[in-house]
Amino acid sequence: MKILDRYILTTFVKTFFPLFIIIMFILLLQTIWLFISELAGKDLDLSVILKFLTFATPRLIPMVLPLTILLTSIMIFGNFAENYEFAAMKSSGISLQRAMRTLSVFIFFVGIGAFLFSNTVIPASEKRFINLRKNLVKIKPARVITANQFNDIGDINIKVAEKYGDNDQFLRDVIIHKKAARPGNFTVIKAVNGELKGNVNSDLITLILNDGNYYDEIQQNSPQKRDKLPFAKTYFKKYVLNLDLSSLDNVDVDAQQYSKGYNMLNVGGLKEEIDTLSIQVNNEVKNVKTEIDRRIGYEGLNKNLSIDSIPKTSTDTLEIRDYFTTEKKIQIYHIAISNTDGVIRKLDTSHKNLTFRKRALNKYEMSLHDKYSLGISCILLFFIGAPLGAIIRKGGLGLPIVIGVALFLTYHFIGIFAKNSAEEGGIPPFIGSWLSTFIIFPLSIFFTYRATTDRGVFNFDSFIQPIRDFFIKRSSKSKK
Repeated sequence: MKILDRYILTTFVKTFFPLFIIIMFILLLQTIWLFISELAGKDLDLSVILKFLTFATPRLIPMVLPLTILLTSIMIFGNFAENYEFAAMKSSGISLQRAMRTLSVFIFFVGIGAFLFSNTVIPASEKRFINLRKNLVKIKPARVITANQFNDIGDINIKVAEKYGDNDQFLRDVIIHKKAARPGNFTVIKAVNGELKGNVNSDLITLILNDGNYYDEIQQNSPQKRDKLPFAKTYFKKYVLNLDLSSLDNVDVDAQQYSKGYNMLNVGGLKEEIDTLSIQVNNEVKNVKTEIDRRIGYEGLNKNLSIDSIPKTSTDTLEIRDYFTTEKKIQIYHIAISNTDGVIRKLDTSHKNLTFRKRALNKYEMSLHDKYSLGISCILLFFIGAPLGAIIRKGGLGLPIVIGVALFLTYHFIGIFAKNSAEEGGIPPFIGSWLSTFIIFPLSIFFTYRATTDRGVFNFDSFIQPIRDFFIKRSSKSKK
């Protein structure tokens, strides 16, 4: 490696790592602020808090690494241009492309490392982070129930609109979902108000509910009866629940119960999950079509009739009043209404299931593409920052930071909007993950070309000169 290459690379690395640590520290503080409600009031050990921060750090890399590369590139090459180091290089016959060559190779390997990191470290840390958060929720807090959110306590999930009283023992607008062996909310309890009673030295707490209803969904073995969604409703004046909180004090924060999230899998796991979800979506569509055809009798509509034997009619409406008695007409109308209502409810349920599955499928596909786009975006942002720094000829922490942050926020927000749209199915997941990268690709080519040809970002003379020539010609003609 030549002395010039070593100097440029050393200068870049000396700026890169301190800036990386500063940005990581700032975003880590933001992460603590976002999850402060899950950490505060639980009497956690310092080791648990350090685990939380350690597992939360890798998930910030997709934002910290590209921003650091962009800011470092602008600052370093701006410093070179401001201190006339580029002028000295060019006087020695060294072009900007030659000065960028060593750093280009370095950033290329950084991009490969970013992909490997996002494919191995981030899924593992995200898995530990999600499981740690789930386990922290189970730890007995200073206040057992938090208002306006569902709280997992024993064999129930409880949500209250407000807590009041001297010790917050009185509850208002209580909703309880009781857990069952089957996944799902089959038993729901709603009450106007309630009261918590317990002993400080006991792990048992008594929940007294007043003026409410008990809803229990009846599980039918027959598919026809199940489609009618039967349930039992019971009104109560007073209902007493005894909750055992002893398990909340014996939580293993290192337990790993969740491992199938879209951000917990590597490339191989994501591809398998995408294939599984795609098959489920296709089967759901096929089953809905088959079920609707069966309900309306589409398959057997012309089974016993010959098309040629049916007399032609001038209208498309079947007048049943000419063929059936009043009793039969009422029966036919009731059957038609019941079938139509069942088909509509089936379509609504299937639509909700398909929307949920497609949204999950879109998340998995975007997570797969994000692993590749991270490394590519690091390389492209370098080819934006380095030429831009040489063009503006300003280093340090002033103007380069402002320009770099503005560019990165634009890139980042475009990515967020694209992913939100892709998650809802507005655009393909591939576009949602790659749109911001596709936008910065021509910018990197444009800035690199302008910097290597010693031109500014915009040559205003090329726009002003034709206008100036036009007025000069008009004035000369008027004088003649």
